[in-house]
Amino acid sequence: MKIFISFLFTITALQNSLFGASNHAIILQYHRFGESRYPSTDISMELFTKQINYLVRNDYKVWKLSKIVKYLLKNRKIPDKIISLTMDDAYKSVYTQAYPLLKKYHLPFTVFVNSEPIIHKSRMYMSWDEMREMGKSGAEFANHSYSHQYLVRRYRDKPKQYAIFVKKELQKCEIKIEKELGKAVSTHPKMLAYPFGEYDLSLIKLVKNLGYIGVAQNSAPISNKSNFMALTRFPMSGGFGEMEKFILKIQTIPMPIKSTTPKDTIVDKKNNPPHLSLTLQEPLEDLQCFTSNGKKINMKWISDTQIEIESTKKLKYPRNHYTCTAHKKDNVWYWYSHLWVILKDNSKSIDIKNK
Repeated sequence: MKIFISFLFTITALQNSLFGASNHAIILQYHRFGESRYPSTDISMELFTKQINYLVRNDYKVWKLSKIVKYLLKNRKIPDKIISLTMDDAYKSVYTQAYPLLKKYHLPFTVFVNSEPIIHKSRMYMSWDEMREMGKSGAEFANHSYSHQYLVRRYRDKPKQYAIFVKKELQKCEIKIEKELGKAVSTHPKMLAYPFGEYDLSLIKLVKNLGYIGVAQNSAPISNKSNFMALTRFPMSGGFGEMEKFILKIQTIPMPIKSTTPKDTIVDKKNNPPHLSLTLQEPLEDLQCFTSNGKKINMKWISDTQIEIESTKKLKYPRNHYTCTAHKKDNVWYWYSHLWVILKDNSKSIDIKNK
């Protein structure tokens, strides 16, 4: 019996070592490349080239997002320094600018496609032929909805219509991309990048029932302890990908959080500014929290592992985040981010035509 118990202890220790909080990866999010007239969603090719060269020269490994998700769902050990490159919307510059560089280094990447503008042959977006070509060189594709609408804000007071709307948005896109791109589409798992990064508990429930992993835009590393209906990514557009910030972010590790309250993201006039409670698994030094514009948030420590967080000012429409960081060692930081979706005071629901 003692031998058996000792064996179990050894196995448990090994599992904890393999599958603990250190088992994580970084997802980077891009939109446009070399399109400076769209500064909030663009990264210059000069900066993107520096980022890719840094990853290659410093022995980072780039995986498709679906591969990372599979590893984490199965509690398989992820090697150190794993990165996923994701692009939202399937803009033309992914093919004309980013793809030649990624092909040169044989780096895979994941494109989240909203299919309506491609069906209508918008010149701002890639064609199906261009995406098929990229698929042969390591690109994978996934769902970004049919028409890229604010899924959280539609039919909020009409649950049946809302469910129909969300299902149609996802299924119309999924059917089309699977038909056009075939095996290059990630179907095991199916993945959805939320338009504008917005989600709430109602949308998560619908998306989960449709069989998807949810991918967000608020920043943090992901791990086997992540919420797989809201996987976090580090945006690289709009100045967020400058090399000093880039290097810091790709070295971050998940903050050891035991629980958060609330679970939802919705902010209306009754709870603005929103209140966030964090319970840590262990005490952390130098923990600080900020809103998305970089302003420091007041924190109240209930104990060495319990924190109450609330902005001193109301958050502005349409979105914001509470992002918390704590220094671990050298240039390594713990990182956590909570999304807030701010509703307009004068609008409960936005009705649109079902396309």
